[in-house]
Amino acid sequence: MTTTTPGAHLVELAIGGMTCASCAARIEKKLNRMDGVEATVNYATEKAKVTFREDVSVQDLIATVEATGYTAQEPAPPAARPDENGDAADEQDDELAPLRQRLITAVTLAVPVVAMAMVPALQFEYWQWLSLTLAAPVVTYAAWPFHRAAWTNARHGAATMDTLISVGTSAAFLWSLWALFFGTAGMPGMTHPFELTIARSDGAGNIYLEAAAGVTAFILAGRYFEARSKRKAGAALKALLELGAKEVTVLRDRREVLLPTADLQVGDRFLVRPGEKIATDGIVVEGSSAVDASMLTGESVPVEVGTGDAVTGATLNAGGRLVVEATRVGADTQLARMAKLVEDAQNGKAAAQRLADRISAVFVPVVIALAIGTLGFWLGSGEGLTAAFTAAVAVLIIACPCALGLATPTALMVGTGRGAQLGILIKGPEVLETTRKVDTIVLDKTGTVTTGRMALLAVHTAGGEDEKQVLRLAGALEHASEHPIARAVAAGAAAEAGPLPAPEDFANVPGLGVRGVVEGHAVLVGREKLLGMGVPPGPEPVGGPRGRAITLPPALERAKAQAEAAGRTAIAVAWDGEARAVLEVADAVKETSAEAILRLRALGLTPILLTGDNKAVAESVAREVGIDQVIAEVLPQDKVDVVKKLQAEGRTVAMVGDGVNDAAALAQADLGLAMGTGTDAAIEAGDLTLVRGDLRAAADAIRLSRKTLGTIKSNLFWAFAYNVAALPLAAAGLLNPMIAGAAMAFSSVFVVGNSLRLRGFQPADR
Repeated sequence: MTTTTPGAHLVELAIGGMTCASCAARIEKKLNRMDGVEATVNYATEKAKVTFREDVSVQDLIATVEATGYTAQEPAPPAARPDENGDAADEQDDELAPLRQRLITAVTLAVPVVAMAMVPALQFEYWQWLSLTLAAPVVTYAAWPFHRAAWTNARHGAATMDTLISVGTSAAFLWSLWALFFGTAGMPGMTHPFELTIARSDGAGNIYLEAAAGVTAFILAGRYFEARSKRKAGAALKALLELGAKEVTVLRDRREVLLPTADLQVGDRFLVRPGEKIATDGIVVEGSSAVDASMLTGESVPVEVGTGDAVTGATLNAGGRLVVEATRVGADTQLARMAKLVEDAQNGKAAAQRLADRISAVFVPVVIALAIGTLGFWLGSGEGLTAAFTAAVAVLIIACPCALGLATPTALMVGTGRGAQLGILIKGPEVLETTRKVDTIVLDKTGTVTTGRMALLAVHTAGGEDEKQVLRLAGALEHASEHPIARAVAAGAAAEAGPLPAPEDFANVPGLGVRGVVEGHAVLVGREKLLGMGVPPGPEPVGGPRGRAITLPPALERAKAQAEAAGRTAIAVAWDGEARAVLEVADAVKETSAEAILRLRALGLTPILLTGDNKAVAESVAREVGIDQVIAEVLPQDKVDVVKKLQAEGRTVAMVGDGVNDAAALAQADLGLAMGTGTDAAIEAGDLTLVRGDLRAAADAIRLSRKTLGTIKSNLFWAFAYNVAALPLAAAGLLNPMIAGAAMAFSSVFVVGNSLRLRGFQPADR
């Protein structure tokens, strides 16, 4: 996809062939060396966002990426992407299938190889030849991606973790072949005894097949789980694009024609029935209704629309029948623009540099240089070719990242597994580093701090009126309406006053409320303006002649003013020509939200309430839960701008949200926490998902993420410490296979044991 700005062009390229974060860094470095080019390469989304001058072509950019050893192409436009028939999921499965097959092969064959090498009781007469038979497919077929990446890197003068894995496993395997066919390792009865002594050996009787096969299996497991996490990066866009209506009833030549939404054209008039989604952005040309736009705007109260009002695609028609004229279709709609916002925010994130990859940038070349130096030293000292190669190969084997391959995946698997038990889903290792630095948490209001559903919160009656009678009559009338506020009143009335009677002569007054006869009373429920229109006194038919206007007495007028000042919707109730009560309806605050804010503050975070709702509502909610800073009446693109502004101030921002309107801001934030009770778009755009919909889980999620990150770092430290401590012994030729195997096994066991401690993590309220 290419866009143009004055004097510059912007293109997003899909990058293929990256295996670690250092690959993204290499591509970015190469692109930025081109004159007039500024590039950001994101390993997680496998995309490059490139700004370039007019004298540079897209083909020049693609050629530069290909010259670096990777592939590049312009991504397909949204309309050409896989549709909702499952093609996208099948494509992702196809991409993971080869890696999954290699992992299964490696694990199945490597387990007996490692067992035979480590347990002398399993070393029968020709066990070493069975080990060779089992290890060969692991080191060749299963480890092929590492060898291919190492070769590509070598051709371009670079070394990554793939280089170390490939060189180490190849050296172990090739040396084992030499020892089996030309040394004494192939003799009947050869064993690996438990000799925990430091002694120089010529290596002719030693094999290292368990190291080659085991390391391959361990690293492949880590890569597979990482790849599964990465595949979710584009799911937010798919969830957004699928949110809209799939089919639409278009009015053509006075006939209703059912068409795919993609066939809509600007100027078409289409029908939207109650309960249906509005197919695209447009103007109402006939009818009136209440439109639930909370998923897009965050506004908790449905918006009344009538002829001439604008409506947005993917919002829900909660009331009457509408005829809408399409004004924007396809990529021009607000929904499509929000999808673009999410994509831009994801690609704008700094590439998550995994700690192991950063260290490997120095560690890999040093180890290879040390191995070459060891070989040269022993050859120069006259110890002989065999002893020299033994020491050099030992350096490569002891440096091969066995425990390093387990450090991140095991901690991540245990941490995410424990999180899942507690209703916290962590998407991948790259999100953990951010949790340690987060200092500001932005909270969406609707569905996050509040329930996201309208509820009856209070009843104010005129002097002498019975509250249950008010609820009984008002609830009966509202029960016949489809309006969300009416449903909230009806539900609250049924809960307090019991079964509701059936109304007679029910009528809806568009934009104002409802009226009808309940148990012989002429009842009005709605805005104060509806009462001002007047109704006939007594049990006369509602459709009869207009009676006198009804006014609220001072007590109810004050109750109405106070309710509106608190951001609540005030509903007047009258019957038989007299105002009887005012009902307060609002989006109720979750019972646990105030406690959650206290826990977030205890973690050193500053909470900010961010909402598309009006300021009075937002400030009322903020006071109730203990939030000092409120940013209200913001559109989806404004939410992204607010997050960007906070980041520009030097803050590290976490964002908690649940609606489509939050998706782009969740992607832009340094850490996105999506409520699992929300939309798929928000969940996929977030880094952490809180399944329970309880805001207290946000504090637990940050605590668990920080603890998991700490475990990963301690694992990496001990894994590298083992390598660094053992390297001098290997270079000195003093490391026999049993000590190397035992040390490698111990480091792996330590890493796994350290990771398993995360299973004891408990939420703050337990």
